[in-house]
Amino acid sequence: MGVVDDDTAEPAFDGIFDADYLHFYAGILNDERSDADVDLIGRLLDLEPGMEVLDLACGHGRIANRLAGRGYVVTGLDASAEFLDVARADAEARGVSVHYVRGDMRRLPWTAKFDRVVSWFTAYGYFDDQQNKAVLAEVARALRPGGRFLVELNNRDWILRNFQPHRVTQLGDDFMIDQSTPPDPLTGRLATRRTVIRGGVVRHGSYVVRQFTFTELRDWLLDVGFSAVDGYDQRGEPLEMDSRRMIVVARR
Repeated sequence: MGVVDDDTAEPAFDGIFDADYLHFYAGILNDERSDADVDLIGRLLDLEPGMEVLDLACGHGRIANRLAGRGYVVTGLDASAEFLDVARADAEARGVSVHYVRGDMRRLPWTAKFDRVVSWFTAYGYFDDQQNKAVLAEVARALRPGGRFLVELNNRDWILRNFQPHRVTQLGDDFMIDQSTPPDPLTGRLATRRTVIRGGVVRHGSYVVRQFTFTELRDWLLDVGFSAVDGYDQRGEPLEMDSRRMIVVARR
């Protein structure tokens, strides 16, 4: 087998969000789940046709393109040219229009442009604390007065109570193996070493994601200018300690 090692320094996600990610997550991020995700986003954000929406770290466009299909004016920003190419091709196949931009969420090129901003499926938290806070400030600046920001990510309380150090995903003869350490109690950062075995090639990578309690992320959002923050679980019900996922909705 060929071996490629592409470990990267902070932020450690280069080589993680790529064709292998799409390959192994295709069964998880299927049409049924994606349609349900957009239903929930629409409900929690009170979306109305014609609203301008930014999908922050939009990836391969599974959320952005569906939002566009429901009548919203959608922009998608991501750092991956590969993912954006996939997103544009999917938008064309669906007959929808999304303005896709390659960029850095820490430096957004908009001020008071959007009615809503969405960050879905743990697309936030890959930097150090100073930079993660800077992302929130950038989102606040990009929103119009009265706008809302929705971020969906892990619930740290659930992670601590149900931590699994190993996770294996298999598709035929291909494997994706994640080996994780518990969130650091001092930094809240959860580090994962990923091994991908696909098509006769073994590749290693790593990534680090900041884990938040609701109260911590709420305070960060209030500090950068949001006026109110609510917390929900993966079904859009009030957040509880045993909720597997956390959805935070902040009002500008």
